[in-house]
Amino acid sequence: MPGEGARDRAIERVRTLLESVGFFATDAHHIRPTSFDLIARRDSLVLIVKVLKNIDALDPSEATRLRELSGLFGASVLLVGESSGASELESGVVYNRYGIPIVVEESLRDYLAQGVPPFLFSSPGGIFARVDGPRLRELRESRRLSLGALAGIAGVSRRTIQLYEEGAGAEMTVVERIESYLGEPIAMPIDILHATSPLPQPAPDDDEEDDEEDDDDTDLPRPGPRRPRGPIPTGDQLRDNVFEQLDGMGWRVVVTVRCPFDAFSQGATKGGEEILLTAVGSIRSAQHRAELLQQIARVAEGHALYVVRDLSSRRSIGGMPVLTVGELRRHRDRAELIEEIAEREGA
Repeated sequence: MPGEGARDRAIERVRTLLESVGFFATDAHHIRPTSFDLIARRDSLVLIVKVLKNIDALDPSEATRLRELSGLFGASVLLVGESSGASELESGVVYNRYGIPIVVEESLRDYLAQGVPPFLFSSPGGIFARVDGPRLRELRESRRLSLGALAGIAGVSRRTIQLYEEGAGAEMTVVERIESYLGEPIAMPIDILHATSPLPQPAPDDDEEDDEEDDDDTDLPRPGPRRPRGPIPTGDQLRDNVFEQLDGMGWRVVVTVRCPFDAFSQGATKGGEEILLTAVGSIRSAQHRAELLQQIARVAEGHALYVVRDLSSRRSIGGMPVLTVGELRRHRDRAELIEEIAEREGA
């Protein structure tokens, strides 16, 4: 596909950057189709990365899958992009699509390699800065400035200053005026690797403050129907049988879509809570995915398992355990299954 070579190079640059600052990173983008390109771990921090030239290519369903994966792995999600339509993205600015934070490569490099975080975020209406509300109030009160006086200096209304002090975002020009007058910084850095909450909303324009209609969530996918208990049927008899067997052992099975593995399972064993990444298919496919699955399992601090229909003399491929459907069916206990997986990992 046109542009794929450039994207491949961008993915490799991001992977190299992550590894240079201590992450163990695994490249999943060559397994098609896949929702994410890289998954990486450094200590307790897990990061799922998608790389796109044009961020408008991210659709709501893909964003939903990324957020679901982040919940399963306890990970942060980050999209690295270059443009939106015909407009180039700016360095030092955090963008957002469907709840996924987005930065350019330069911003990520500045943050990881230089320790310089972004301070700005894009929102409908322009580019804004995060305001340290408690710090702003402390500075204003220590200088005995009224809301009205600071509002006059900033060129906004008293109510807008109140919103800043409550944590609303502010236009960068307004922040610069306030910081210049107070002689102290009030803008807060954005930690793109530990983003556990949405970016603040910018304070509304003064002539829009009484507008009761809230359109802030129009960019977010609407929740789908409640999932049924047990694994969601895939329509593939082999996969569905494997997932039902895992479910019958007491694993909490989440079927994945556009992933190198077909299900993410968790369950308690005598060794503690275990994570099992399961793929289903042929021996040939297992050989293609073995190394990647093992690496992702390492990031998840769990185990990988490949289940095949055909009889096979292979107990593992590159350290990835391989079980036939019949061998899996013989297991009724999660701990027993993990014991056999652990034995085959060393085979």
